[in-house]
Amino acid sequence: MKIRLFLAVSVLLVGIGVSAQKNDSLKILWIGNSYTIYNNLPAMVTKICGEQGVRLSSTCFLKGGECLAGHYANERLIEALKSGGWDYVVIQEHSASPAQSTREVIANTYHYAHLLDSLAHDGSPNVHVIFYMTWAHNKTNAHNSKMSDPLYPLDENYTDFQNHIRLSYLEMTYENKAWCAPVGMAWQKVRQEHPEIGLYAKDNYHPSLAGSYLAAHCFVATILQRNYKSYLRFSLPPLHANILQQTARKTVLDHKRILGLEKPLFYKRK
Repeated sequence: MKIRLFLAVSVLLVGIGVSAQKNDSLKILWIGNSYTIYNNLPAMVTKICGEQGVRLSSTCFLKGGECLAGHYANERLIEALKSGGWDYVVIQEHSASPAQSTREVIANTYHYAHLLDSLAHDGSPNVHVIFYMTWAHNKTNAHNSKMSDPLYPLDENYTDFQNHIRLSYLEMTYENKAWCAPVGMAWQKVRQEHPEIGLYAKDNYHPSLAGSYLAAHCFVATILQRNYKSYLRFSLPPLHANILQQTARKTVLDHKRILGLEKPLFYKRK
């Protein structure tokens, strides 16, 4: 029953989902899977940015379990990128793909990340591509047996898995001269300093509401590139919400150089 419900939600969110298109809104295109679908991350980011006076208009290409190669085969997505007009394009790979062997990461993740980044810039020369750095599964790679044969031994625990994901996303950011929303880095900090805050859903790899809230503030801090205070808590306890948004802001602002954020920032449509 749980699997059927998740698939139903995924189908509803596959393809295009467009919010109100307003002339004074910044247009953001989300490319991802269930990590973005859970708790409606794009809506969270839009609401928090709106609270800060930055209006976002979102379009989503989201499919549960999808990888970048699968997204690249989506003709509707390719057409949307080529049509242009985007201020931000968010790119999120399958959770386990960036932690595979170097050969697999180069052939699959890096290759398709570059193709999607290039299409985004071809259609929207002034676009900021944001790579969505995800997080390691709670204990071990839950998808290892499905992603690699034989099992890849270097991501069998949380720390090694997370370090591998971090490196892969930062390399994608550097090689494509892009930006990175460092959700995985902030996630690791919360795990270490505030283990009382549960970031995972019951399956131990999807985000809980708190996990999505942390991710949302990583994106908002990446877009704003300044300190801010949000009073939107999305039903989270006030103390937990404050810890999560402070950790997200600090992670972004303390690592702007390696996240590719030392570039011109804009708030008006080009």
